[in-house]
Amino acid sequence: MLRLAACLGVNVDIIEPCGFVWSDKYLRRAGMDYLDRVAPLRHSSWDAFRERHAAVGGRLILLTTGGSVPHTRFTFRADDCLLLGRESAGAPDEVHEAADARVRIPMTAGMRSINVAMTAAIVLGEALRQTNGFPEENEQT
Repeated sequence: MLRLAACLGVNVDIIEPCGFVWSDKYLRRAGMDYLDRVAPLRHSSWDAFRERHAAVGGRLILLTTGGSVPHTRFTFRADDCLLLGRESAGAPDEVHEAADARVRIPMTAGMRSINVAMTAAIVLGEALRQTNGFPEENEQT
């Protein structure tokens, strides 16, 4: 997801405890040569994140299989903050309660979920499309 954020020019917030090992070695392997293009902001807790987010503003949009509206029918705004839970357990109840909206990706009946990174890419792509937020394309030769 760090590579996704770097390529699309979006910020990343990591809320502890996160669902993966956070170490320089892990980040170097996962981020490859993209790490210098994104600076994840770490928050020691959900409360610490909420405090900072309140100062910045914008809506909290939770991506969840229990969402009330498909992401394709949701109207995104440029200041929305997309929230994703852990791969294994989703988001805690307190995150569900704090979210301004809960959106889902339409899936084939009987399927449980799409992995977190793919979910982020699908919904972020739609949000950037709606808000004209994609970065300017550079000429490739």
